[in-house]
Amino acid sequence: MISYEGLEKALKEKGIGKTELSTELGLSSRTVAKIAKGEKLSLRSIKKIAEYLGKDPNLLLKSVSDNKILQLLREEKEIKLPGGLYNELQVRMTYNSNHIEGSKLSEDQTRHIFETDTVDIGDGVPVDDILETVHHFRAIDYVIDIAEEELSEDIIKKLHYIIKHDTKDSTLSWFAVGDYKKRANVVGGRATSKPSEVHKHMEALLKEYNFKEIVTVEDIIALHAEFEYIHPFQDGNGRVGRLVALKECLRHNIIPFFIEDSKKNYYYRGLKEWRNEKGWLIDTCLDGQDTFVKLLDILEIEHELERECNRVDLLANEDIMNVSDAVQGIFEYD
Repeated sequence: MISYEGLEKALKEKGIGKTELSTELGLSSRTVAKIAKGEKLSLRSIKKIAEYLGKDPNLLLKSVSDNKILQLLREEKEIKLPGGLYNELQVRMTYNSNHIEGSKLSEDQTRHIFETDTVDIGDGVPVDDILETVHHFRAIDYVIDIAEEELSEDIIKKLHYIIKHDTKDSTLSWFAVGDYKKRANVVGGRATSKPSEVHKHMEALLKEYNFKEIVTVEDIIALHAEFEYIHPFQDGNGRVGRLVALKECLRHNIIPFFIEDSKKNYYYRGLKEWRNEKGWLIDTCLDGQDTFVKLLDILEIEHELERECNRVDLLANEDIMNVSDAVQGIFEYD
């Protein structure tokens, strides 16, 4: 839905109504009706109205989502509200997603960079850790902006570009920033899609996923797992994959999930065994969804959590708590 609150304000300032506006500009009754219904106008009509009113087109309208969480994130993002859901999503997801992949920045340092837009972290932290932290903030912003669009290869490549541009990797002639890998890679001893196969495999994955009429959190977890099996980029696959999962949760009005660094061994195990046992990864992601729910409760944000699967709660099972030795050091997904 589109809010024309900015347009209404501009018309009031000029002392005219929508009827007079349509007469002055020769707008059709259909265009005026679209404004009243909150429907999207053509770019041509928006520019014409903005020029007449002497306003920036972006100030006349904004997208309003029926998804309460997405709409709240957009509102808080617009005013850079400190201490709210947007602030916490940025800090917690960026810290955990980067730390899973080896970043040396702490959560407090990540928070400091986001909240002050300054760097005061002492010695020993690679420049790329700082760059990729800032880039991850921008990637989350991008996800919030385009959340409702159908997932595409272009969106996925854009996320990779945002994360990896201007890093040390981008100086390598064979490293494709914002594009699929040029060299084959292996993850945990397992072959991934060959560079010549990546586009075909990604196209098939997105076609099958986007064909679904109703998408559940389990569908998004499956999308994430299959994306990581393809491993389309030279580096950055884990972070891009988790950003894609965030986007799709917001797109389908599903409470998102955090993959916490402290749970990374369960996460790696779930990805590694996905083709044999789907429950492990599903349970890890649902645990991450519970973490997000706790954050919503702390901030007193209303929500509804619906699940179609019966949770095994593997993380609470003492018999399998010690997975570190089996996973640590042999399985990375970035």
